[in-house]
Amino acid sequence: MFVPNTFLFRDLVAQVVAQFGPNKALGFVGEDYLTYAQMGQRVEAVIAYFEDLGIKPGDKVIIYSQNMPNWGIVYLASQCMGVVAVPVLPDFNKHELENIIVHSEAKAIFISKSLEYKIDAGRLSPMVRLDDMVLLSAEAPLFCPNAVPEKTYSKIDADAMSVLLYTSGTTGNSKGVMLSQRNLLSNVVQGDAVYRIMPDDRVLSILPLSHTYENTIGFLMPIASGACVSYLRKPPTAPVLQGAMKQVKPTVMLTVPMIIEKVYNKSILPKLNEKFITRLLYKFRPTQILLSRIAGKSLKQSFGGELKFFGVGGAKLDATVERFLLDAKFPVSIGYGLTETSPLLAGSPPGKGKFQSTGLTVINCEVIIHNPDPNTGVGEIWARGANVMLGYYKNDEITKEVLTEDGWFKTGDLGEIDKNGILSHKGRSKSMIVGPNGENIYPEEIESLINKFDFVLESVVVERDNRLTALVHFDKEAIENKIQQIKDVTWHDVEDYIKEHMRRLQESVNAKVNKQSRIQDVEAHHEPFVRTATKKIKRFLYH
Repeated sequence: MFVPNTFLFRDLVAQVVAQFGPNKALGFVGEDYLTYAQMGQRVEAVIAYFEDLGIKPGDKVIIYSQNMPNWGIVYLASQCMGVVAVPVLPDFNKHELENIIVHSEAKAIFISKSLEYKIDAGRLSPMVRLDDMVLLSAEAPLFCPNAVPEKTYSKIDADAMSVLLYTSGTTGNSKGVMLSQRNLLSNVVQGDAVYRIMPDDRVLSILPLSHTYENTIGFLMPIASGACVSYLRKPPTAPVLQGAMKQVKPTVMLTVPMIIEKVYNKSILPKLNEKFITRLLYKFRPTQILLSRIAGKSLKQSFGGELKFFGVGGAKLDATVERFLLDAKFPVSIGYGLTETSPLLAGSPPGKGKFQSTGLTVINCEVIIHNPDPNTGVGEIWARGANVMLGYYKNDEITKEVLTEDGWFKTGDLGEIDKNGILSHKGRSKSMIVGPNGENIYPEEIESLINKFDFVLESVVVERDNRLTALVHFDKEAIENKIQQIKDVTWHDVEDYIKEHMRRLQESVNAKVNKQSRIQDVEAHHEPFVRTATKKIKRFLYH
């Protein structure tokens, strides 16, 4: 892996182009790939196109698109020229996009064809279709893939804002996170110390590039290593993924807990439960490990058979699913971080993690537990290092709330660090509920028990009128199928079954938690919960 001492993207791009020129760099699955030499030329051509469009160093340019090779090309070109990239999540709606255009004072937008309907024609000029680099908003020279910039942009400050990321958090409104080139490339070095990507690695990218998790670990780290990154033309449905994994045979993939939990619940668990003997054997630890090992081999084959690193981040992974993956010797690596820390703060290589932890804290960054509880050791996670953001754009007040004068970033997350330096994440401090006697209640821990119960898809535990209430989204189709095995189904039957099921759920969960964490009410939530880009539930919507 190469990261320049200057911590500037222009030096990174120049070096990887020189070192890995003939290697495949970026491409769609099943199509022609750009080599590193072609990638370097295309970056130069986009810089020349910026010049033609009147875009100057310091200007802000929005990238609003699904993953594609041109996404990375425009991003790298912006960094090499000193233009501020403003990646916007494809899931953001028209109203959110408009707010970002206004707040960021963007001068241009590169938008995919599939998202053009979310912006009014002429709203921003220039407006370029990212798929084919066609100008949509005004007359100007056509994009030339062989163009060369007129200037050399040498006065780039590694510590100035180079990327502006608008978060979609679980607890409130989006904020513009200002990251520098030093922030991002420092985190590439930190990620490399957790797991080294090699030039012969194949990365299948399925999470949004506009989220810093995929951007740093799934794009910048592979590029700095000379590896190949593949993208999907279509949304990552099960059939699309199966075909892609068969073709690419990825060695590296990133995902969020919800995706791998769905694979476990829909594919692994039913097979383990379909026979009485396997159901029985899975209850005993030695045979549970053996059965998991057998299922794990099949799971790895379904991912192409050559997977070496399967990163999971963005939220806490369900304990049952994590235990299965570890028993199965699946190459899972649990990580922890935030957009504000570029993002990685902790992680462990596959096979080296501690159950229900996020691994060792990264190198070259101080991570502490501030004001830990004397009994539990749990407190707020604070971090200080080169990967910590510059602050929130145009929001000094909130910046001062989370960044201390001596550089500590208050993550708002709760955690503990054991004697070996391994960090365990305990949830968001803002989601933590203070009980009537001042005790701390962590809803995520209660939810992990609820989510294991039959027919539960997802849940949120909130406090209402000083009572703990569990909002539960049930799998009604599965319940209907269950009832059909007993008698004819009517809507009334399903509702009655859910009411009785909620009563049993409440009894089961309350038998496993401490007195303060017992739920007083269970409510059926009929729609899926609204989630962020990293599939965390937006809790603030349900209080």
